[in-house]
Amino acid sequence: MRRIAILAAMEQEIADLRRTMVVDESASTESWPRTGGRHYLAGTLWDVPVVLAWSRWGKVAAAVTTTHVLAMYDPSHVVFTGVAGSLRPGVAVGDVVVAESLVQHDMDASPLYPRHEVPLLGVSAFAADPQLSARLRAAARRFLDADLVGDVPAATRARFAITEPTVHVGQIASGDRFVSGAETVGLLREQVPQALCVEMEGAAAAQVCYEHEVPFSALRIISDVADDNAHVDFAAFLHEVATRYSYGVLRHLVQGFHER
Repeated sequence: MRRIAILAAMEQEIADLRRTMVVDESASTESWPRTGGRHYLAGTLWDVPVVLAWSRWGKVAAAVTTTHVLAMYDPSHVVFTGVAGSLRPGVAVGDVVVAESLVQHDMDASPLYPRHEVPLLGVSAFAADPQLSARLRAAARRFLDADLVGDVPAATRARFAITEPTVHVGQIASGDRFVSGAETVGLLREQVPQALCVEMEGAAAAQVCYEHEVPFSALRIISDVADDNAHVDFAAFLHEVATRYSYGVLRHLVQGFHER
């Protein structure tokens, strides 16, 4: 069975997965030269072969990491997980967004190409793999229904106003900017009207997988509403909420591959 690649921008976003993983040292970072200082951990999660990596922030970093993973490990699927800021009133802190498509909101080669279209590819939004996204959606719904109350304490949920979290499937916008202002959010709503949330890596990883024909999808936990307070308690949300969401959702996803 080929490995499933699980990527995140920050180590904290997949810290619980790292602690559970049975690492194969011979297949991990140390056995590969020229990895750009990145850490690639190969091994198993719940008896399923995986590789974990944290890409660092931004589209270039995500593209480099994804390219490394494809070249070194030839994964069957790639999943990007982590946090994102909401762009829509109905997408609340603690909700989960599963990618249907991903767009680079800061890609603009106009007037030579339409805004958001990636030159030479003829693509403006990269479609996530439908089957993988369906699996992610089911895994996320299962986590919220069965595990959230036990995995994220009531006091933590209350502090971040997580009340009735839900799973959304739709477009994710990526760009090399941490969005934290109402004016920027307003512009993004106009420029990428289908996008449910915004982050800094997913569409770049999606482009690499598109060009190499590898099934890709992304899971994003809403940490803020991308306003002037987006940075407040960000580290706490990562440690107390996001890593537990990622662990719970991806546990259900990975175990589903084992059961096939």
